[in-house]
Amino acid sequence: MRLGRALAVLAVVAWMCAPAAHAQDYPNKPITLVLPLGAGGAMDILARGQFAPKLSERLGKPVVVENRTGGSTVIAAATVAKSPPDGYTLFFVPAGTLTTNATLYKNLPYDPGKDFVPIALTSKLGFVLSVNPSTPVKSIPELIAYVKERPGQLSYGSTGIGATPHLAVEMFQRAAGLKMTHVPYRGMPQATNDVVAGHTQLVFTDPPMAQSLTTDGKLRALAVSTLERIPAVPTVPSLHELGFKEFEAVSWHMVVAPAGTPRPIVDKLHAELKTIVASPEFQQQTLKMGLNAIDSPPPDALKRYLDDEIARWGELVKQVGIAGTQ
Repeated sequence: MRLGRALAVLAVVAWMCAPAAHAQDYPNKPITLVLPLGAGGAMDILARGQFAPKLSERLGKPVVVENRTGGSTVIAAATVAKSPPDGYTLFFVPAGTLTTNATLYKNLPYDPGKDFVPIALTSKLGFVLSVNPSTPVKSIPELIAYVKERPGQLSYGSTGIGATPHLAVEMFQRAAGLKMTHVPYRGMPQATNDVVAGHTQLVFTDPPMAQSLTTDGKLRALAVSTLERIPAVPTVPSLHELGFKEFEAVSWHMVVAPAGTPRPIVDKLHAELKTIVASPEFQQQTLKMGLNAIDSPPPDALKRYLDDEIARWGELVKQVGIAGTQ
C-alpha cells in the first residue's frame, strides 16, 4: 500500500514538473508559424521577413511559415486551436479572427477567448477616411453636413461584412448621426478603386494606398481611425483630435498559441518577439507598410486586452445587426 502511495505521489510530481521540463529544452524541433492569409500581404511579409528568420536565429531551430487560407481565416484558427499546446504551433493572426468573428459567426468552430493564449501583440493598422476629390467636402464637418443632406443616398465601400473598415464606418456613422449604404468588396484595392472611380463615395483605406492616391490627386484624405496620427499620412488628423473622443478603429496583429501551452514557453516566446519588434529592422519595415509596431503588454495583460476587444467589437456587431449572419 505504501509503495502504491509513493508511486502515486511520484506520478503527480512528474506530471507537475513536465511543463517545466519541456520548457527547459524548448525548442528541440522546428516551429510552425501558421498564417490564415495568403502570400504577399502585409502579415505574410512580416512573418517571412521578420519573425521566422529572427526567431529561428534566436531560438536555434527552424521556424516555418505555413499559409493556411480559406473560410475567412476560420479554417486556420480552428486547426491551430486543436493543435498540441506544446509551443511548436504558433498562430500569427489578424484582429477580426479573434474579435468580430466571435459574434459575427453563428457556429464558430473555435472559441477566441478560451482556445488561445496570447503571446505578443506586434503591430496595428489604422485606416484613412477618404473620399473622391470630386465630392464637395474637404473636412469632416463638411462631410457630415453633406451626408446628412442626403440620408441613405451615399454609399461606402469596405473589405467585407464585419471587417474592420466596415465597422469603422459604422462607428463613425453612429458617432455623427449619419446613414449611408454599405457596399462590401473582396479586398481593399477593389473597395478603394471604386471610390476613385466615383461608384462609391467613401472608404476607410490602408495608409500606403491613401498616401499614394492622395498624392496623385485621386483621393482626398479627411481623417484617420487611430488615436494618434499615422506617419504615412502625417498631415491628416485623427477623428479623435477632431472631436470624436476615443474614436479608434484599428486592426492589430497578434501571435497566439493553443490554450494550455506551458507558461514558461509563453514567457520565452513573448520576450523573444518583443526583442524582434523593438529592432530597427522591424520598426523600419512596419513604417514602410503603414503599420505601427507595438511594445506588447505581458501575456496576462494581453489576455485582458483580448477579452475587452472581443466584448467591444461584439457589441458593435450586434448594434449593426450582423451578429450570427455568417
